[in-house]
Amino acid sequence: MSLTVAVQMDPLAGINIAGDSTFALMLTAQARGHRLFHYTADALNYADGRVWAKAHPVTVRPEPGNHFTAGDPLSLDLGEEADVVLMRQDPPFDLGYITATHLLERIADRTLVVNDPAQVRNAPEKVFVLDYAHFMPPTLVTRSLDEARAFLGVHGSVVIKPLHGNGGKAIFKVDADGQNLSALIEVFNMTWPEAHMVQAFLPDVAKGDKRIVLVDGEIAGAINRLPGEGEIRSNLAVGGSAEATELTQREREICAELGPELKRRGLIFVGIDVIGGEWLTEINVTSPTGIVAIDRFNGTDTAGAIFDVIEAKVAQRG
Repeated sequence: MSLTVAVQMDPLAGINIAGDSTFALMLTAQARGHRLFHYTADALNYADGRVWAKAHPVTVRPEPGNHFTAGDPLSLDLGEEADVVLMRQDPPFDLGYITATHLLERIADRTLVVNDPAQVRNAPEKVFVLDYAHFMPPTLVTRSLDEARAFLGVHGSVVIKPLHGNGGKAIFKVDADGQNLSALIEVFNMTWPEAHMVQAFLPDVAKGDKRIVLVDGEIAGAINRLPGEGEIRSNLAVGGSAEATELTQREREICAELGPELKRRGLIFVGIDVIGGEWLTEINVTSPTGIVAIDRFNGTDTAGAIFDVIEAKVAQRG
């Protein structure tokens, strides 16, 4: 079965193919005989019930600096001419991102969108996770300096981060003495209109922040991400390093509880973050990463597992 796969992502020229999960998915799709198209989210259009994009047919190859060839753009009707849309542009989860989910939702009854656009919209990483607060560290969502001070007084050192941030950006630790707390809340309030997330600082982050990937609700693999020297952030995008890992019993319990709901929502490719083997901090559904490192350490084929699910779901649709 050959599929037409439209990949909605950032410009291909700027990606690091050594660790890019979307590129790994594209290589797998191409190896299976599927036809690939690439477009950016701002190329989406709607009129008279149709959603289309100016998309480039592409071929990809694992050659840094020479990793793709793009053909001339054409008007690709995503509801009629595509079998699958991979919604893989990076956050921020802003109005542009939300608008793209609304447009793609209009063709989701005809074309498989991965992940389901309505559910992506309803499950931002640091908000959806609040449904599983019993697995989380103590957490406050607020714009109030007074509330943040009270929370700090109870929990000592805290971490403050944007509610819709990504890639480890703008994450700050405030120690128990509260220095810079008022300045940080002031800057956050000027920068973002929404509330912010404040969490009790977990010293175990020094031992790593585990990324666990679930495919259609099932565990596909994991890596442990270690912070760089002088850092509390372990995201690979900000200089963290990866190592092989095993799941704890608590992490398996978390996955067992999340899995059925992820599957029900049509969230096929999800990455969750767990600190210290027990503290769930995020459920990443917009453009999760990590499968290249997971496969390198574990000898697995996570991109293949994702496309196994995609092909089965397309076949079920007839």
